[in-house]
Amino acid sequence: MIHARIAKRFPAGAESAAFSLEVEFKAAAGVTVLFGPSGAGKTLTLDSIAGFIRPDSGRILLDDEILFDAAAGVNLPPRRRNCGYVFQNYALFPHMTLRQNLMFAAERRPRLERHRKVNEMLERFHLAEVAGRRPHEVSGGQKQRCSIARALIGGPKLLLLDEPARGLDIPLRNELYEVLRQVRADYGVPALLVTHDLDECFALGDEMLVLREGRIVQSGAPRKVLDQPASVEVARLLGIPNLFQAEITGLDPGRNTSRVRLGAFELTGPYFPGRLKGDRVWLCVRAEELRAKAPNGAARQPNQVPARLLRVSERSQSVRLEFSGEIVVEVPPDEYQRQKDNKEWLVEFPPDSLRVL
Repeated sequence: MIHARIAKRFPAGAESAAFSLEVEFKAAAGVTVLFGPSGAGKTLTLDSIAGFIRPDSGRILLDDEILFDAAAGVNLPPRRRNCGYVFQNYALFPHMTLRQNLMFAAERRPRLERHRKVNEMLERFHLAEVAGRRPHEVSGGQKQRCSIARALIGGPKLLLLDEPARGLDIPLRNELYEVLRQVRADYGVPALLVTHDLDECFALGDEMLVLREGRIVQSGAPRKVLDQPASVEVARLLGIPNLFQAEITGLDPGRNTSRVRLGAFELTGPYFPGRLKGDRVWLCVRAEELRAKAPNGAARQPNQVPARLLRVSERSQSVRLEFSGEIVVEVPPDEYQRQKDNKEWLVEFPPDSLRVL
C-alpha cells in the first residue's frame, strides 16, 4: 500500500509560468493509472515518490515505512525506497549488455542468488537469446522488457512506470501490455503507471487518478470515470466531444425521467437527482452512444434531432461523423457505407446516454 500526500511548488520564471502540485491518494495491489495531459504533474508525482525530487511538504508512506515526511525531516534517498522505476527512455546503461544491466540492478543480492535471479528474469521476459547484446542492438520492445525486468529484480514494494508504451508501435504496445498484465498477476506489487492514453487506462488500469494542473480532479475505476465524468473539464480530458449547454425543463422521479432542452429541441433522459427545473447544465454524451440515420420520409421520433453532415473522418474501427450543432457521432464503417449518400440526417440521443454535469 502506498499513501502519498505531496505538495511541490515552482515559482514563475522569466520564461516559465508558476506550477504547483498538490495531490493525495492511496494505491493498493494492482495498477493505478495517473492520467492527464502533458504538464499535469504526473511524472513529478512519480519522481517525488521515487526520491528524485523533494516535495515542499507532505508525507509518503510505503507499507509501514516512511519514505518522506516534511514535518519529521525524513527523506530517504532513492536507493533506500525499494521502488522499481521504468523510465520513458528505458535508462539502460548503453555500455552494458542486457545481462550486465540486470546484474547491476541485482548487486545487493548474494552472488549465487544474483546469477540465478538474473537468469530467471532473462527467461521470464524472453531476453535470454539477446542477453549478450547492448541496448542499441535490440528492439524497442526488448529494451522495454529489460527495463521492466531491471525494475523488478530487486523485489520492490512499488513499481513506477512513466509512459512505458511511449514510442512503441501497435504490436510492441500490445506485447508490452501482455507483459505488464503478467507482472500484475505474478508479482502482486502495487504499480503506478503514468499515461495520457485513455485506451491504456482501460487495458491496464484497476484504478484511475485524473490529474489536471497539479490536482487530482477525479478518481475511480476507468469505466466509472468515463461513464460519470465529474465535470466538464474532466469530460474534455477524456476526449468526450459532445458537451452542450442545456436547460432542465422537467423532472419526474416517479417515472425516473427528466426533460432537457437542447437548443430548439427537447430530449427525454433519466431522472437527474439533485437538479431543479430551470437549471442550466452541461449535457454530456459519448460519440459512440449516439445514432445517426436517414429520415426516409418518416416523422421525427422522440429524442431525434435533425442535423447537417459537415465532415467525415475514418478511424481504425469506426467512422466519425461531425454534424451541425457541434454534434459528433461514431458509427461502424459498414453502417456509414449504407447511408453515406444521405443529404439529411437525424441524430438520435438514447435516453440512457444523457448525463448532466
